[in-house]
Amino acid sequence: MAMLWKFMRVAKYSKTALPPKIKVRGIPTHSRQSVPSDFAASVPCSNAVELFGKSYPQDDYSNVTEKILSKVGKNLHNKKHHPLWLIKEQVKDHFYKQYTGRRGNPLFSVYDGLSPVVTVQQNFDKLLVPRDHVSRRKEDNYYLNRGHMLRAHTSAHQWDLIHSGLDAFLAVGDVYRRDTIDSTHYPVFHQMEGVRLFSCHELFSNIKDGEGFQLFEQGHRTAHKQECHTMEAVRLVEFNLKQVLTKLMTHIFGDGLQVRWVDCYFPFTHPSFEMEINFQGEWLEVLGCGVMEQQLVNSAGAQDKIGWAFGLGLERLAMILYDIPDIRLFWSEDERFLKQFIVPHISQKIKFQPLSRYPPLINDISFWLPTETYSKNDFYDLARSVGGDLIEKVVLLDEYTHPNLQRRALTIPVL
Repeated sequence: MAMLWKFMRVAKYSKTALPPKIKVRGIPTHSRQSVPSDFAASVPCSNAVELFGKSYPQDDYSNVTEKILSKVGKNLHNKKHHPLWLIKEQVKDHFYKQYTGRRGNPLFSVYDGLSPVVTVQQNFDKLLVPRDHVSRRKEDNYYLNRGHMLRAHTSAHQWDLIHSGLDAFLAVGDVYRRDTIDSTHYPVFHQMEGVRLFSCHELFSNIKDGEGFQLFEQGHRTAHKQECHTMEAVRLVEFNLKQVLTKLMTHIFGDGLQVRWVDCYFPFTHPSFEMEINFQGEWLEVLGCGVMEQQLVNSAGAQDKIGWAFGLGLERLAMILYDIPDIRLFWSEDERFLKQFIVPHISQKIKFQPLSRYPPLINDISFWLPTETYSKNDFYDLARSVGGDLIEKVVLLDEYTHPNLQRRALTIPVL
């Protein structure tokens, strides 16, 4: 669901025995206080990774770095007056007040302290992600070993929460993905997952002559429904989902918000949609959602119910709402940044004020690619480990293979 901003350009250079150069743009030393500046990073040297009092033996799939491990447990979404906390609290407040049970209690329960360490089964298998799906790749995830990983999405908790008997919940937490380096991507970010299940009575109770309607049938899968769902049930679930999310975004961004829905694909929902909002004259994707795959719901023990799910990125919403230009700023401990979000009310309007007037600093680095299999995310992790959050962007510039040595090199400006 994340937006990917990629930039590629080609430059010509002399094909000598020297490898191409890597350009590095960072923040000058005199303005480093505006972003986190911790550099401690290295591949864990022991045979096991220790997290939350548990030991995870390393194997050929282990690729989590010390830099990433240092972020685990920070839980920025739970730090009072942090911008991610403000967004989370706004969403919670809206759901608590808008949706209540028979006795006036909140319908949705909120879980914002779940461990980010999950099994591969939780992260992929229980969500019906195919074994050969690209999202499982070692190059794109942080694996503790072949069986455990840092969750790549809060959807990793869907099955367990449904299996525990919950029908309506929000799950919030930090998620981890090996990704490119630029102002909109970071290997650790924060998501919120929402799930709502309906029984036949709950879904059709307010429909005239709804007693004869059913949730399930033996039919065929189409672009608009799953083979086991009736069209009446799917239409009502989809309507409820879009109504809930439209109200949520209107609550956050204000009345008069323009919304549009784009058909898309997720392994755990069908039909699936992305929600876009028109904010300050620009259409922006803010979340993904859909009708939950009944196979997932059934396997979690809720065979008699149908439901929807959505997932949104807290950084994405905060960057749009508060006009924060760089995702790395969320990790800043600079008081000039943090004090801007100490407000008396969670819904108070805030416009981020830039902290530094200094221009970026550009350095050049040269190296050959290793002979073994190369992944661009391996280089991104290396860059983060050495340069921390001072590195603003990494983009492919050119490729070069030496005619005699047959060694391959890439030109990747790290800006």
